[in-house]
Amino acid sequence: MAMLSAENIKIRALDLGFNLVGITRALPSPTLAAYKQWIAQGMQGNMGYLARPDRVIRREDLTVMVPEARTLIMVGLDYGQDIVPESILSDPTRGRIAMYAWGVDYHDVMQPQLEIFAEWLQSEASQQLNQRVYVDTGAILERSHGQQAGMGFIGKNTMLIHPQRGSNFFLGEIITTLEVDEYDTPHRQSMCGTCTRCLNACPTDAFPQPQVLDARRCISYHTIENKGWIERELRANFGNWVYGCDICQDVCPFQRFSPKFKQAPPTELHTIAPELTALLTLTEADFRARYIGSPILRIKRGRLVRNACIAAGNSGDDRFVPYLRNLLKDDAPLVRGHAAWALHQLDENAASATLRDHLAHESDSEVRDEISALLEDH
Repeated sequence: MAMLSAENIKIRALDLGFNLVGITRALPSPTLAAYKQWIAQGMQGNMGYLARPDRVIRREDLTVMVPEARTLIMVGLDYGQDIVPESILSDPTRGRIAMYAWGVDYHDVMQPQLEIFAEWLQSEASQQLNQRVYVDTGAILERSHGQQAGMGFIGKNTMLIHPQRGSNFFLGEIITTLEVDEYDTPHRQSMCGTCTRCLNACPTDAFPQPQVLDARRCISYHTIENKGWIERELRANFGNWVYGCDICQDVCPFQRFSPKFKQAPPTELHTIAPELTALLTLTEADFRARYIGSPILRIKRGRLVRNACIAAGNSGDDRFVPYLRNLLKDDAPLVRGHAAWALHQLDENAASATLRDHLAHESDSEVRDEISALLEDH
């Protein structure tokens, strides 16, 4: 069986631009039972792929993905970003985007580098290797395996936290039949102590208990993964987030060690905290031109404008009323319905007449239900 030096593997990983690397055996995650309980309770929301039986089997046995797998090489890539004043990020007339999405799509950055890494492993091995490369795409409990590879501990916010780097890093991995001469010691399970800042700061109470995230209440889940209607009871707690959420990471004391870079130029604010007026008037062509190469592209124009409607409704700024009224004519029912909610939030009395008029000719049943519920609340 092919065997390489763990030290040389780590040197090569760092040479390829990764900031963290850990090596563990290709064994099931020790949190597998907790994961099964999590999906049994439906906390994955509409992310049905997380509960698919074939993917559960893969998490139970990594050799289903790579026969005779021996080793899991985990890598981390920092996404500590340009410094942006909090006054800009929290400006209610802007839509806030999670830090990980400020740059180019991490899949497009990490996947090619991991492929090069895997090719190097093969070139160094004395026999043919069977290998698979994943970046947030395989049926792998990445954070748990990262902890097993000594890359950090799992925080109460469910993030993998490195004691000297915080949690602002992407994860990727290579599953391989390669054996190494030394495997990393798992990091201690937690260094959170009595701190509960992340749990207390979550505006939607998405943590029923430490290290358990109920995606059905998570801002990040709803603004990215949820393809449909966002529950009315949650929307007012979203603030100005339009793509993802950083709150439970930002308040973590270990984040003070997260890498920081230069001051962000104003020209890049459309990928950090775009003006809501720009999002509320976004055409399909504008959306594709603005977010090409960004992870934001994957949620498509309709969901981003839906999220912008919620942010506008939370802004308390009636200057958005004309934009929202215009969106009542949008082609996407999802946008029309959330625009109706936002109008109702900004001025309940003034919106009622507009919504009644629109209800008379609205053809989509879900939009009609949304507007009817709003009018009943009036």
